[in-house]
Amino acid sequence: QVQLVESGGGLVQAGWSLRLSCAASGSVFSINDMVWYRQAPGKEREWVARISSDGTPNYVDSVKGRFTVSRDNAKNTVYLQMDSLKYEDTAIYYCQAYINNLPYWGPGTQVTVSS
Repeated sequence: QVQLVESGGGLVQAGWSLRLSCAASGSVFSINDMVWYRQAPGKEREWVARISSDGTPNYVDSVKGRFTVSRDNAKNTVYLQMDSLKYEDTAIYYCQAYINNLPYWGPGTQVTVSS
């Protein structure tokens, strides 16, 4: 059984930073891409950042230069460092990972940015 759990969300002021973590546990034999998504109230879920198994990152344009995705393969964990947060970054942030060639989702963590 495999689980993904996000942590690190919270309430911050605009301009501040947060670091999200997402850890995989259970019978993990391989992890390919690890991806962060977010869903704001009344909006569809959108892709935010992705990191491949070799560490290559990609970002949606709206977070380039502000967010940094990284991973620690020894800990089966992906991180999302979010700097210069904006009100419009407010959302539930979800982690997705391809583990043992199957997609898994975490339950999400709330990020609220006050203006």
